[in-house]
Formats: sequence, C-alpha cells, structure tokens
Amino acid sequence: MSDAVLYDLMPEGIAVITINRHEQRNCLSLEVRQGLFAAWDRFENDDSARIAILTGSGDKAFCAGGDLKEMVEKKLQVPPRDMFPVPYENIRLSKPTIAAVNGVAFAGGWMIAQACDLCVASTNAKFAITEVKVGRGSPWATPLIHMIPQRIYMEIVLTGKPISAQRAYEIGLVNRLAEPGQVMDAALELAREVLEGAPLSVEAARNTVMLSTEMGRAAAIDAAYDAHEKAYTSEDAQEGPRAFAEKRTPVWKGR
Repeated sequence: MSDAVLYDLMPEGIAVITINRHEQRNCLSLEVRQGLFAAWDRFENDDSARIAILTGSGDKAFCAGGDLKEMVEKKLQVPPRDMFPVPYENIRLSKPTIAAVNGVAFAGGWMIAQACDLCVASTNAKFAITEVKVGRGSPWATPLIHMIPQRIYMEIVLTGKPISAQRAYEIGLVNRLAEPGQVMDAALELAREVLEGAPLSVEAARNTVMLSTEMGRAAAIDAAYDAHEKAYTSEDAQEGPRAFAEKRTPVWKGR
C-alpha cells in the first residue's frame, strides 16, 4: 500500500482506513483508489480485524469525489464498475464498516460514505451529490431509496446542492454527530459498541438488514432465519445467557 491510504489496526480489532491526500481534498485519484482497494482487501482477510472505520486526513474533506482532472485527461465516459472502491458492491466484505466524515463528502465521497454500514459526521461536514453540476451521473446513489425518503432523495440528486451534517442526521443518512475534531472519537465509540456484541450475531444482524432491502417481506424473513442459524447454534449463544445470569461480561469466541 502507498501512503495515499493509511491502514492502522488497533488492538481491539478496529481497522482505521484513512485517505491521506488532504492537499487534494482526499479525492479519488488513481493512487487513492488503488490504496483503498488494497486496504479493504487487507481488512477482509485479516481475522483479527472485526470492524473498519473509513475517514479522510485533515479537517476539510472526507473525500471530495472523483479526480475531475483525471476524467478530463482520459476523456472518461461511463466509469467501469470496478473503477471506484465501493464497499459491498465491487469489494467483497463480510464485516461491518463505519464512515467517519470529517469534512465535505461530495459525489464519490458521498458514494463511499453511503456504502459503509454506519456513518458518524462532524457538525461542520457537508454532503452533496454534485454530478448534475458537472454533467456526470450518480447511478451508485440508487440504494439511497432504502435509506432516506424519496422526495428528499429526489431533491438531492436534481439540485446537486450540499446539505449540512445536521440535515443529513435528520433524514437518517448519518447515525451520530460529533463536534469538529471529535469525529474519530465518536466513530471509535460506535465501533466499540458494535464489538460488544457476539461476532456471529453481529454478522447475522448485518446480513439480515441487507437481505431486507433486497427481497420482499416473506422471502426476507425466511432468508433471515437461515442467516441467524449459525449464531443460534454457536457456543456464544450459550455463553451470552450464561454471562447474563452470572452478572459478568460475556467472553465471545466467535464460534
């Protein structure tokens, strides 16, 4: 991995992935894209990494989107589906992720924040899908219909105007807000709350949420029972109630 993207694994199993090009507003240049693909691959294949936080360096931009200069030079038309590193779409991940948005998340920046399971944002962050302003497209925004109301989604993509972090929180795009300079602390707190849960139960719960956005009600319920069977039959499923009865913290084994 290059220094365009940093990867830091904390002892508790939290991987912090940082886009490290603040002088370029952390835009999705070729070196950043390559670095993100490598970082996500490292996270997925590291058994000691249980959850990831994606953020940007500096305090101005989480990610300002694609590299427009590169697009002009290459006369880019329809971007290949594997051009941009989008978690769970063209990157196979089985673990939860959090976007820690510390500044602007415009266009491709919104895209990669949206793709993460959870989102924490600084109160001075801004979000925008600006493609209509530059004649580009935002097909990647399609999952928003499962995240925010249709009329709000429509306004965001038709106007291209930024919304504040507070507005993003109000419409359900952001889980938690933090004061400037404290967004990583808030993201770490949320990650640790997730890690308190039994690993297999967390995995099944995440899979169930995604199944419910892709299927009808009856099919999703059937699939959810299948997704949870491994958790129900695990050692942890016995350890959890036992620890509760004994008034102690459970010791999860992930099996």
